[in-house]
Amino acid sequence: MSAKFFCTIFCSLAVFGTAFAEEEAKARPEPQRWEKTIGKFLQSDAEAPPAKGGILFIGSSSIRMWDTKRWFPQRTIINRGFGGSWIQDSLHYADKIIFPYAPKTIVLYAGDNDVGGGLKAPAVFADYVKFAEKVHQELPETEIIFIAIKPSIKRWQLWPEMKRANDLVAERCQSQPLERFADIAPLLLGEDGKPAAKYFVEDGLHLSEAGYQSWTKLLESMLNKNSES
Repeated sequence: MSAKFFCTIFCSLAVFGTAFAEEEAKARPEPQRWEKTIGKFLQSDAEAPPAKGGILFIGSSSIRMWDTKRWFPQRTIINRGFGGSWIQDSLHYADKIIFPYAPKTIVLYAGDNDVGGGLKAPAVFADYVKFAEKVHQELPETEIIFIAIKPSIKRWQLWPEMKRANDLVAERCQSQPLERFADIAPLLLGEDGKPAAKYFVEDGLHLSEAGYQSWTKLLESMLNKNSES
């Protein structure tokens, strides 16, 4: 094959790679959109500093709407959910709303909005890896529990991509002693294999009382195992 042929292939791949990177950049909103929300967290921390060594729940609206004080009354929990956030947002603000708490365990729910916003599974997985690596660089003994991206009524058409992202994270967690995968997906599906309405509120996206009850039961069992280890 001629040198011209190889040059054409190389240039095409370079153009494709650049276009893909540009598309990824377009799909990602700026983390700075959360400055006011993070500011409120910092103000709350200044007024009543959270105890270190507890359990940090962080991520998007499924975390924000989880009444962790009610569902986990016997545990020391900090809830830093901010609805609509992506994995990259928790990563961006880790210096402010993760590391100062020195949590023993981080419970992360994110990736739902990432796929909803156009990211593909490999990009979601890459962001999770960046998050985990940054956490363990600063907090080498902190455990991370990744709550699987949930199948929902509203985003059911995106479930194949979400499941691919879940599978990538689950596979990684099997080889990482401080990373665990909470597979909540089967808990939300009905006998027909689709999201059951009883686990969701009217919008078909956020969890109902029954949905949180099922999540809490699974998380409690995982947290109990962590306490015993």
